[in-house]
Amino acid sequence: MGYRVGIDIGGTFTDFALLKGTQVIVHKNLSTPEDRSIGVMNGLEILAGKEGLPLRDFLGQCDASVHATTVADNTLIEMNGALTGLITTEGFRDEIEYRRGFKEDIWDVRLAPPKQITPRRRRLTVSERVLFNGSIHKPLDESSVRAACRKLRKQGVKSVAVSLLFSFINPAHEKRIGEIIAEELPGANISLSHQVLPRGPEYDRTSTTVVNAYIAPPVTAYIERLASRLKEGGYPRQLLVMQANGGVMTKEYIDGAPIRVLASGPVGGVAGSAYVGTAKGHPNLLCVDLGGTSYDMSLVINGTAPAEAGWSMHHRYLIGVPMVKVETLGAGGGSICHVQGGALKVGPVSAGAKPGPIAYGKGGAQPTVTDALVMLGILSTEESFAGGSFSLSREGVAEAFQKLGDEMGYSAEDAAFDCWRIVNANMTQGVRRTVASQGSVEPHNFTMLAYGGNGPAFAAVQADDLGITRVLVPKASPTFSALGTLVANPSIDEERSYTAKVNALDIPRLKALWNELGTRAEKFFADAHFKLEHILANYQLNMRYAGQNFALTFDIHPNGALHDLSFADEALGERALAMFNKRHLAEYNHIREHELPEIIGVRLATHVVTPSPAMAMGFQAPAQPTAPAKTRRANLGQGFAETPIFFGNNLKPGHIITGPAIIHEVFTTIVVYPGWQARVDDAGDYELTRLP
Repeated sequence: MGYRVGIDIGGTFTDFALLKGTQVIVHKNLSTPEDRSIGVMNGLEILAGKEGLPLRDFLGQCDASVHATTVADNTLIEMNGALTGLITTEGFRDEIEYRRGFKEDIWDVRLAPPKQITPRRRRLTVSERVLFNGSIHKPLDESSVRAACRKLRKQGVKSVAVSLLFSFINPAHEKRIGEIIAEELPGANISLSHQVLPRGPEYDRTSTTVVNAYIAPPVTAYIERLASRLKEGGYPRQLLVMQANGGVMTKEYIDGAPIRVLASGPVGGVAGSAYVGTAKGHPNLLCVDLGGTSYDMSLVINGTAPAEAGWSMHHRYLIGVPMVKVETLGAGGGSICHVQGGALKVGPVSAGAKPGPIAYGKGGAQPTVTDALVMLGILSTEESFAGGSFSLSREGVAEAFQKLGDEMGYSAEDAAFDCWRIVNANMTQGVRRTVASQGSVEPHNFTMLAYGGNGPAFAAVQADDLGITRVLVPKASPTFSALGTLVANPSIDEERSYTAKVNALDIPRLKALWNELGTRAEKFFADAHFKLEHILANYQLNMRYAGQNFALTFDIHPNGALHDLSFADEALGERALAMFNKRHLAEYNHIREHELPEIIGVRLATHVVTPSPAMAMGFQAPAQPTAPAKTRRANLGQGFAETPIFFGNNLKPGHIITGPAIIHEVFTTIVVYPGWQARVDDAGDYELTRLP
């Protein structure tokens, strides 16, 4: 039997989803921050044991291993990337610092700019100039390049970003600079902007290339280390890695531009949400993922999670590659509860996997959200935790909350309840900000899909605050980002610059660019053992009105065969104009009827459809109540009371649980708050609905 395994490394837990035929087996174990690949191999060994196989035999039978990682995100959060330098055209040394004058919070007069990846002493210029049409106005002065390299070498630079004017039109100078850097700084990572983001505007390309250079060494080193461990363990295929655009691709493809994996962990959960929501008849979703360290929010609209380039508000840099939009808060099970300025605060600092919450019994001393759930009786110390990895303990928990209570003037239980209220309010406000950025989107028109180890414990109370009446909790929700990697298709999405009025297209030139992108995609898919006839190609155009800052991207020929360019005929411009007008009207509610737009680039988005878990839906089983396994003193927002406790393994399709109640699943806890009802569907998943 061929297995497919999805892996997602979080700040606290490493999650696994094993696809065995149509069956999904989930597992999670604590992450190993000192070397995260160790935690991956530990989990794979446990999965192999569950299948009754030695690790080598198990890995040998794996058809695919797909990995989502937060290494790139953590590098930017902790600002511990490679010492990075920038080489650019004379006169453009400080462009990266101007940031278009952008400020994330226009009302905060004290808001400091983001920490510089390339301070001015490591931003150097060279004598050269390429014009907008690709012609060379000033030849490259190689002596200035070598002088810049020597200065960077003296500063200990390990990674160099190169971004020259109009190199995306003519990359000759950038290529030569890359060759010189390899001679002058042997072993240094080199990021060339025409390879990382081959389009304008200039600032977008420079910012993206600098971030790529900064994160490339730790990301590539980690992925290489994991791929090596897998190979040593007996895995015979290429490692697939989740991308920020919602697709997956080989390690070898990612090596060319590691920035493609930024936010790939959270994106895996969004991909899984879109798949499950669509299968269950809920294409519009508010996705919330509460893990051990962070709370991630995203939207799925009409069954898809749109990927777009733009400001990464979390990291405060402009990222020009397509990314599924995921907003992140420092709120999770490990978020530390503390008093600051006389007020109770929760997060954003987290106890992480080591030492973790006090209840983990691994040396944690500061109270966390998980500890608050133990105090409130929502989490139990009587049952195993995280699938049997260990049990929670109350030792030291009450004392820690009593210290908070002493500062605030109330009891330990009241302090824990206030922490519960505050983290709920933080998350609800985060959702409101996320939804507000989408214009006309209203939360009450969406279904909430909750996942992550802690998401289902809070979802219904947040839904109440947002006016949402339905919450989906898949049985695999605790490892949903890992599951999402298994439903994401291998994909390559790249573009090339081409500028022309829509009524003056050079069709042979357009075909040549699409063929160039197609040949490149075919190579990487072939290396991953995907056949040409299985590749689906979406031929796309980037278009705008002259003077607009941003372009609209749309399919001009979706789901075609690779290299089939029969659609690119003399009528292409007319069709492109009609499609652009339709898209512009939908996006901006107007079109300029007497103005012709221009094409500024061509894109080719290719993918291969791979096996996904079967997804049952509906409620064919008759509805019936079921008796709780026991009761426990718990506070679900209305004071402590004896609360019915159910175990997920005992629940069958059709079973109904009316709140207040708590459902213990193997890797998560689902809270059915007062006024809510949970029902088990045909797939064993949960649908929570607000009672009238």
